[in-house]
Amino acid sequence: MSNFNMAWLLVGLCAFVHCHHIPTYFQAQRELSRGRYHFPYHNIAIGNADFAFKFYHDVVLGAAGKNIFFSPLSISTAFSMLALGAKSHTLNQLLSGLCFNQTEITEQEIHENFRALLEHLNNPSRNIELSLGNALFIDEEFKPLKKFLQDAKHLYKSDISHTNFNNSEEAEEEINSYIEKKTNGKLVDVIKGLDAEVLMVLVNYMFMKAYWEDPFNPIKTREQDFFIDEHTKVKVPMMYRNGRYYTYHDRDVSCQVVVLPYKGTALAFFIMPDPGKMKQVEDALGIDLLTKWFTSLTEKRINLHLPKFSISTKYVLKGILRRLGITDIFTEDADLSGITGKPDLKISKAIHQAYLNVYENGTEAAASTDSQIVPNSLSPTIKINRPFIMTIIESQSMSFLFMGKITNPNEN
Repeated sequence: MSNFNMAWLLVGLCAFVHCHHIPTYFQAQRELSRGRYHFPYHNIAIGNADFAFKFYHDVVLGAAGKNIFFSPLSISTAFSMLALGAKSHTLNQLLSGLCFNQTEITEQEIHENFRALLEHLNNPSRNIELSLGNALFIDEEFKPLKKFLQDAKHLYKSDISHTNFNNSEEAEEEINSYIEKKTNGKLVDVIKGLDAEVLMVLVNYMFMKAYWEDPFNPIKTREQDFFIDEHTKVKVPMMYRNGRYYTYHDRDVSCQVVVLPYKGTALAFFIMPDPGKMKQVEDALGIDLLTKWFTSLTEKRINLHLPKFSISTKYVLKGILRRLGITDIFTEDADLSGITGKPDLKISKAIHQAYLNVYENGTEAAASTDSQIVPNSLSPTIKINRPFIMTIIESQSMSFLFMGKITNPNEN
C-alpha cells in the first residue's frame, strides 16, 4: 500500500472595511432558501455552509481555552478535488462528509460548481485581494491518470509539478517555496518530514487581504482589559472607531452580533456571547441562526472597540475528518483508483494551517474618518472584550471563507 500525503495551507490577512453588503448577502440567502440559484456556485453554498459549522462544532470540543481559526472553504475545496480520484464507498463518504446531498446534486455538478466558485473568488474586479487555488506535487516516477490531472487543472485550477521525492529535502524546499510565494510570505517552512513512501502532495492555499473603507485610527488604539473568563483578564491593544454598523443583540441565545463589511464583497461577523453563555451560543450556531440574525440586524451609530490581534493555527485533520464520517481514505479500505486506475493509495497525512491578522490599516486614510464622528455621548458602546466567535463570508457566493473563536487575542 502506497501513501498519499496531502497538506492544506492557507492564510488570511485581514484589515476589515465598512461598506453595505448586508442586503447583497441577505438577498442571496433568501433566494437560496426558496430554491432559486442565480449562479452555478449557489448550488454548493448550503453544503459548504453546513460543513463549516459541522467542522467548527467538532474542533471546539477539543480546544477548551484555545483560539480556533480555519478556512472551511479551503478544506471543502481540497477534499472535493480529491473526490475526482475517489470511487464507490470512498467517494460517497467524502461527499457526505462534506455535507453534499447526493440525491439533490451530482458529483459532476459539485465539481463544475467549484470551478465556477473559484473563478468568481479569484476575479480581481471585486475590489478584494483574494487568491484561492490548488497544487499537485507528483513524484517523477508516479503516473496518475491523464483524466485525473486534466480534471484537477480544469475544474480546480490546480498547478501541477513533477517533484523528486527521493530527495526529501529538495522536495520540501520546492513545496515550501511555492506555498510561501502563494501566501505572500506569510507561511514559511510548512512542510517538514515528508513520509518516506510519499508519491504526491496536494496543497490548497487561500490568501486574503482587505482594508477598511473607514479605517481605525492607530492613534486611538489603547491597551484595555480583555476578560478571558471570570477569573482571568489580559491587556490587549483595543482599536476604536465611532461609526455606523449593523448590530443585533440576540436575547434568545444571549449574544451581541456586529457585522463589519469589507471593501468589496465580503462580510466579517463578530459574535460576542454574554458572560458565561459561550456554550449556549455555540450549541445554537448554524445556518438557521445566522439567517435569523440577518433578518434582525439594524444599522446604527456606535462606539466600537475591537481587539487588534494576529493568530496562527495548524490542524492535523485525520482525527477531525474521521469523526465527521470521512474514514476510508486514511486506511487500506480507501478506493482512490480514479487517480491511478488501481485502488493502491491512501492518505497518509492531511494538514490545515491558517493565519489571520486584524489591524487598523494606516494613518493617512484615518484622517478622513474623524470628520464623520459625532459626539460619543450620543452613541451606544459595543466593546468586544470577551471571547468571541468570528466568521468571514463572501456575500455574493455565500461562501464561508474563514471561521474561528478568539479566546485570548494575545495568544498567537
